[in-house]
Amino acid sequence: MTTQVDILPGMPDALEKVPPKAREYAALTLDEAIARSHALIDEVAARFAPETWLLLFSGGDDSSLLAHLVRSRMDRAVHIRTTIAIPQTAEYVEAVCAAWELPLTWADPPNSYEDLVLGNVAPKTPEAKNSTVWRGFPGPGAHDVMYQRLKEKALDEVRRSLVGKRGRAGQIAYVAGTRWSESDRRHRNANEFDVDGAVVWVSPIVHWTEGHMREYRERYFCRAHHEHAPHMLCHPDALPQSEVAQNLHTSGDCKCGAFAHEGELEEIAFFYPEVAARIRALQEKVKARGIPWCVWGAGKSAAPRDAANSAPGRLCSSCVQIPGQTDLLDTWAASGLLTPAQRRALSSPGTVES
Repeated sequence: MTTQVDILPGMPDALEKVPPKAREYAALTLDEAIARSHALIDEVAARFAPETWLLLFSGGDDSSLLAHLVRSRMDRAVHIRTTIAIPQTAEYVEAVCAAWELPLTWADPPNSYEDLVLGNVAPKTPEAKNSTVWRGFPGPGAHDVMYQRLKEKALDEVRRSLVGKRGRAGQIAYVAGTRWSESDRRHRNANEFDVDGAVVWVSPIVHWTEGHMREYRERYFCRAHHEHAPHMLCHPDALPQSEVAQNLHTSGDCKCGAFAHEGELEEIAFFYPEVAARIRALQEKVKARGIPWCVWGAGKSAAPRDAANSAPGRLCSSCVQIPGQTDLLDTWAASGLLTPAQRRALSSPGTVES
């Protein structure tokens, strides 16, 4: 993970290493970083003239910050319903878009997560007759399958619905919250913008450091001592936050389990027992079909794939393995939020043995 120093409000900040794909890079104050974000959007508008600007709004903290920053410049927001999400995430996105009067489009994949892991999805190619696209719960090496099937195909359908038969002649812009400081992989590979067929992918906050993100949140989160409005939308310019992001520190828009960390299902069960119950019921269905990879979040012992490490997709900032990642339950126990007995109870497997 690329690190950066803490900064005081108004001070410039920069990553310790210059990103390889940065066209120019220098330490920026928050206000300079904001101006750079809008300049990137202006540049894409001038060079490619996208006919539609689509904000990809996952509901996570970074996504919410990006949405707050550029909402007045977007034609609409898009939220992908991966079919394996925490429902409160989509509810949050819908409520925030309504409050901002920002039109919202739901992007739905052609196949559900459940059908994928149960082996119900057949390839469309004739030579693949009697085979399946996937079966079993995915591990890290299979993340690209889940990303393609649950997110990419959903966005492809959104693009087709907008440009119709014009195909590549109809240019649209997808605006996402990718940042160089998210991980070493992002630091090496992320671009300010790039073109993929009829789509221009734009990352307006790609240059923002963690210091910039913290200072922006301090500036716009409601800090009044009162009962906050739902989603922290206490005044027109307030920066929103979802309860899922507060509780789990992820957007919750996709829980495919490919990069699940130890104890994650128990964390989900603590706040969202109905979601954990659904995953555990699906484990039973997978096991009943005789599929050996029948444990959600099993890591490298989950369903294999030829690729040793599947690259996280453009929209999966949280799907990056972090060495030494701390279990959230351990953090709660260390801070006194859980007693040792509660910690042990929450760590009880409660999952199907393979």
